[in-house]
Amino acid sequence: MSELVTGDAVVLGLRPAKLPSRALALAIDLAVVGAAFVLVSIGLAIATASLDDAALAAVSVAAFLLVLVGGPIAVETLSHGRSLGKLACGLRVVRDDGGPIRFRHALVRGAIGVVEILMTFGVVACIASLVSARGRRLGDVFAGTLVVRERVPAGRAAAVPPPPPWLVGRFAGLDLSAVPESLWLAVRQYLTRMHQLDAQVGWSMADRLAGELAERTGVPVPEGVPAGAYLAAVVNERQARDARRLFVAAQDSAARDGRGGRDGGGDGRGGDGLGGGDGRAGRPGSGVVVGGAPVSGAPLGGASAGVAVPAVGDEANRVPPAATGFAPPA
Repeated sequence: MSELVTGDAVVLGLRPAKLPSRALALAIDLAVVGAAFVLVSIGLAIATASLDDAALAAVSVAAFLLVLVGGPIAVETLSHGRSLGKLACGLRVVRDDGGPIRFRHALVRGAIGVVEILMTFGVVACIASLVSARGRRLGDVFAGTLVVRERVPAGRAAAVPPPPPWLVGRFAGLDLSAVPESLWLAVRQYLTRMHQLDAQVGWSMADRLAGELAERTGVPVPEGVPAGAYLAAVVNERQARDARRLFVAAQDSAARDGRGGRDGGGDGRGGDGLGGGDGRAGRPGSGVVVGGAPVSGAPLGGASAGVAVPAVGDEANRVPPAATGFAPPA
């Protein structure tokens, strides 16, 4: 699934990961880290064969902390919450407010993970994840993080809620050309899921998105307008502009089709069935058609005109214009 990102490059609207997927990701991570620890230990044993027992113990502790603790912390920090196991299972660690984790979040998760995963063989982590409504272990609780699913089945897109009536059309003069598509997608994701978010998280996210949108348009958010209502009004304005462009394009296409039919004799009025000519030069010889009835006409260059002329006042024979199938926005 393509990622829909906020300004902090974090996917919105993803579901919290549960114990089975997290356990599989952890097993992959532990296998990789364990293999690395074994290789490092063998190398250190060969390199420190001449040291005494105290030095060997210190080197072993340092290797344990560096590989089994520092390694996962460094990987989560540099990858913004994606370790190898989480990447394979489609998971990611994010902050409670939806932002990317920093070093301090990875440090707290890694330090507490030594106790609840390594020292207790994962029993404490499993119990905490089962008890938590969002599948969080103790490291997530203390670090203020959450493991979410990045790959979810594609479902029907939810409709963006309409803005308050008093904001409709207020941003008609806004220049939206500098707003990137990624920001539009993030705003849409927020608006379709804002009622599912925690109130405080929703307010902070709306303020951040509104600030970025105002920076891109060059016009600050009007005073007294809530951030969520401002986002909904601007998205509504963009949708109205897109609808108008589609309507104009449909009208232009219908007009070009109509002109092509009149010029090329493709609509039955130029000569197909009225004389067998091409209709553009008026060379078919069946006479002039007035109000649908053929009338003999004077020869024009050896042939009659073959032009369809609707009778004045004959409304029954008038052909209505072709429908475009698109209703203009109200």
